[in-house]
Amino acid sequence: MGGDFGPQVTVPASLACLRTNPGLKLIMVGDQAILSSMLSSAMSEFKNRISIQHASQVVEMDEAPQKALKNKKDSSMRVAINLVQEGRADACVSAGNTGALMATARFVLKMIPGIERPAIISTLPSIFGHTHMLDLGANVDSSAEHLYQFAVMGEEVVKAVENIDRPRIGLLNIGEEDMKGNEQVKAAAKLLENSSLNYIGYVEGNSINAGQVKVDLIVTDGFVGNVALKSIEGAAKMIGHKLKHSFSKNLLSKLAGLLAYPVLKLFKDSIDPRLYNGASFIGLRGLVIKSHGGADALAFETAIHLAELEVTQDVIRKIGEKIERALAEQVIA
Repeated sequence: MGGDFGPQVTVPASLACLRTNPGLKLIMVGDQAILSSMLSSAMSEFKNRISIQHASQVVEMDEAPQKALKNKKDSSMRVAINLVQEGRADACVSAGNTGALMATARFVLKMIPGIERPAIISTLPSIFGHTHMLDLGANVDSSAEHLYQFAVMGEEVVKAVENIDRPRIGLLNIGEEDMKGNEQVKAAAKLLENSSLNYIGYVEGNSINAGQVKVDLIVTDGFVGNVALKSIEGAAKMIGHKLKHSFSKNLLSKLAGLLAYPVLKLFKDSIDPRLYNGASFIGLRGLVIKSHGGADALAFETAIHLAELEVTQDVIRKIGEKIERALAEQVIA
């Protein structure tokens, strides 16, 4: 029921996923009357593969997380996460209020033993294809130990999603030289250097999208990560706006735009944010995927497919095992 468009987006996206994956089963959580009306024809088509779980409340997009946690115990968000905690669902996918989703997920699902804080990881386009990055806003400040744990968890996600044995991990910094960075980043670098992770050193902000060296996972704290993410989103919108304006100034520019359309379409498709939608809340004892609130049906479908992949790859179990080994590694060191 969440996001900017609610069932108008989540229902068609869910049906599209059911059509492309015969093994998928979905529980639609929300207002019974609304969902029943929208799914009336699909219920017979998909029979036992789709069901409705009624929830009488909805968390508003601007609602304070703690208020939602305390007063919206029958919200679609809370009920969906409860289903994961109870083992009735393998994952929760939501386009709702990010803060409320994280607070609720952490309260209900709890943390994987050994992990102090959850993190948000997502995929961003780059000249090498794409790069994974965390934390994107779950924590406004993080210690060196937290950054190390983010790297350990992120490695397992990248391995599962990309099928890479040893992802290349970089630590976001204001320069690549050893003397640069604050004490928190320098301390995190030492932890990563002494670990079994494939740590390649510091990377700068340009490495997110256009670094000279391929990096599979970039680690930073949630404050910096969220600012970087929003800056990239803003830059992409500006480029799109400038291109559109430039090609519509006069008849000659419109003709040039028409001739360039096939190339421009290829460019647009390669960085289409809808194909990168879906951020994983990692560190929890259950799988939660956050879709962008303004996602359309294609974007929300991408988020569901990400949940499918992480369930299939058993990411939660692998993160738990990896953290246990990493903690033992630190004790030995």
